[in-house]
Amino acid sequence: MLEVSAGAIIYTKINDKNHYLVILDNHNNYGFAKGHIEKDETEIMAAIREIKEEVNIDIELDDNFRYELNYVMPNGVNKKSIYYLGYYENQKPIRQVEEIEKILLLPYKEALDILTFDNMKEVLIKAERYINNE
Repeated sequence: MLEVSAGAIIYTKINDKNHYLVILDNHNNYGFAKGHIEKDETEIMAAIREIKEEVNIDIELDDNFRYELNYVMPNGVNKKSIYYLGYYENQKPIRQVEEIEKILLLPYKEALDILTFDNMKEVLIKAERYINNE
């Protein structure tokens, strides 16, 4: 069985520095907002919808940045998570209480340090390099 999710590495600029929106989910993991792709939905549509549902912001999605993670969950289910890059300004994120314990807006290094899984760190590193044209 394969589960497919889509989401985004969400960021904004504060004092000309990238700050990333990191969530603490209800499994006590720090990561990025994402969710299941529903029937008749594209990856991009799902990513935008899930961001709106989970953190209540509207993002400018950059579909030139697409990063795919494949892994096996503890319950044995194969998971594919697709991340795009999302930018926002002048909005206050509000968490979806059923799924998100906490929302943090962190500078790059702090975001990198707090992420639970190495594959999340990897996608953040790629996003930061992409944003900075490195």
